[in-house]
Amino acid sequence: MSTFFLYLSLITISFLLTLKLLFKSRALKNLPPGPPCLPLIGNLHQLKQPFHRAFYELSQKYGKLFSLWFGSRLVVVVSSQTAAQECFSKNDIVLANRPHFLTGKYIGYNDTTLALAPYGDHWRNLRRIATVEVLSTHRITTFLEIRRDEIMRLVQKLARESSNGFNRVELRSKFSEMTFNTMMRMISGKRYYGEDCDVTDVEEARQFRAIIKELVALGGANNPGDFISVLRWFDFDGLENKLKRLSKRTDSFLQGLIDEHRSRKINTNTMIDHLLTQQQSHPEYYTDQIIKGLILVCFSISSSLILQLILQDATSFRMRISLYTIILGVH
Repeated sequence: MSTFFLYLSLITISFLLTLKLLFKSRALKNLPPGPPCLPLIGNLHQLKQPFHRAFYELSQKYGKLFSLWFGSRLVVVVSSQTAAQECFSKNDIVLANRPHFLTGKYIGYNDTTLALAPYGDHWRNLRRIATVEVLSTHRITTFLEIRRDEIMRLVQKLARESSNGFNRVELRSKFSEMTFNTMMRMISGKRYYGEDCDVTDVEEARQFRAIIKELVALGGANNPGDFISVLRWFDFDGLENKLKRLSKRTDSFLQGLIDEHRSRKINTNTMIDHLLTQQQSHPEYYTDQIIKGLILVCFSISSSLILQLILQDATSFRMRISLYTIILGVH
């Protein structure tokens, strides 16, 4: 009897969710064309690896602008350059909001960071802080010597490993260490990676590396409950509990960095010190949570941003040749 009621409940829930999806799709007028969807999962069954080819095949049938349902979430795919430019120019405010996912709830301070916050006064304040106080040309220039030093450390390490002739080198981890060391020196003045790590607290460095490893793993994890409503009631793979624990550890670590800089009362050329100075005159705009959120955003963009800045900083011809040799693997 219990099995019968279980199946009956599942059928009822599926029926109600199907009706909800049907009425939602009818309520949204002028949707781009798209393939028919199934109850609960929408068009998820049509997404096969590699995704860009799956989207290309659908665009050949439904046009450069078509709609899909990822479970209960509406997704519009744009594969036209003209339409994409229109999305990010004329309609940028309309499309500025981000979907609410489980990772944003726990890692992104309940979707209040610059990358996740909805468009509004709070997001505009975060954007102003990022463009004026964090990523302005003047602030980036002040960290020039840090980036050059990290380049030379990497080149010297590769030279030592190849001192006996040509040698196969794994670069992914070395670039990752260089970018995070560069970013953390800009943020807090500390290096956490490498044998030449200059952090006096070994446990602090180990904790940071463990947090980054989990952020990379869980930050990109797919949560089925974000797309299929009924699965939000269950935590089959324990993702939510993992995110809760990681959130507490990350927040505690970042708060420790902020408290350390606040207690030193020595204003150094770091992002945390600069923002704490601004906090004294505008405490409502530079709260500890906003500072921690900005640090998390820096973590997420560190690889692409730092590598771009490093390539710009390699001004001498010899350094450019050395750097390109490392990146391209040319001997």
